[in-house]
Amino acid sequence: MVGLGTLINVGLILAGSLLGLWVGHLLAPNFRVLITDVLGLVTGIGAVSAAAQVSNPDLVAAIGSSAPILVILASLLIGGGIGYALKIEDRLDSLGQRIQKRYSKDQNDNFVLGFVSASLLFCIGPLAILGAFDDALGLGIDKLVLKSTLDFFAAIAFAASFGWGVALSAFAVGIYQGVLTGLGLLLGSIWNEAQIAAMAAVGGLMLMGISLKLLNIKQIAIGNLLPALFVAPALVWLVSFLN
Repeated sequence: MVGLGTLINVGLILAGSLLGLWVGHLLAPNFRVLITDVLGLVTGIGAVSAAAQVSNPDLVAAIGSSAPILVILASLLIGGGIGYALKIEDRLDSLGQRIQKRYSKDQNDNFVLGFVSASLLFCIGPLAILGAFDDALGLGIDKLVLKSTLDFFAAIAFAASFGWGVALSAFAVGIYQGVLTGLGLLLGSIWNEAQIAAMAAVGGLMLMGISLKLLNIKQIAIGNLLPALFVAPALVWLVSFLN
């Protein structure tokens, strides 16, 4: 069922918000850190699984056995260059800071602040895009389930601080990821299996970056790599056309 991953995401944000309202304030800071570390490790497992698509038989058949790694490397370098030139990571951070600053002038308005902050956290990020695309392209909902788990625990902490506004962010997530899923369905009618596999492999390496960030090992500007998701299928088409 297309869209199931987003429905699970919305449901877990609502559940996390309700739990946060009731017991979130009881979680010890050290335990919250432990939860984040565990999620970082689990994200790493998902990253390895997705990156393994570099050896997908359809991809190898389309561009040869030695080309997939080079295509993934070129996709990340070209996509990263585009993202850096467009300053995607900086723009996303700036957008969040501007909106948060605008709505946090009244420190007592926790409802609005909670809604805006949580919506930004849950919507702006590679997992939302990767997961919605995977769902639409028939690659499974593993990434959205992982994102839903991350959002669930984040919602607990946010709701404990800001209240009911965090729960309403679930509807913003539903609309945002629903649009991304529709876009994925459109692209799915254009891309072949080899192109989808290349996109999945690039996404797996981006997930590894998220894992490293969650584990506080390395801060990577994942936002700047987002264009690589679209560069990879284009390069696969180009290489297969030239072969």
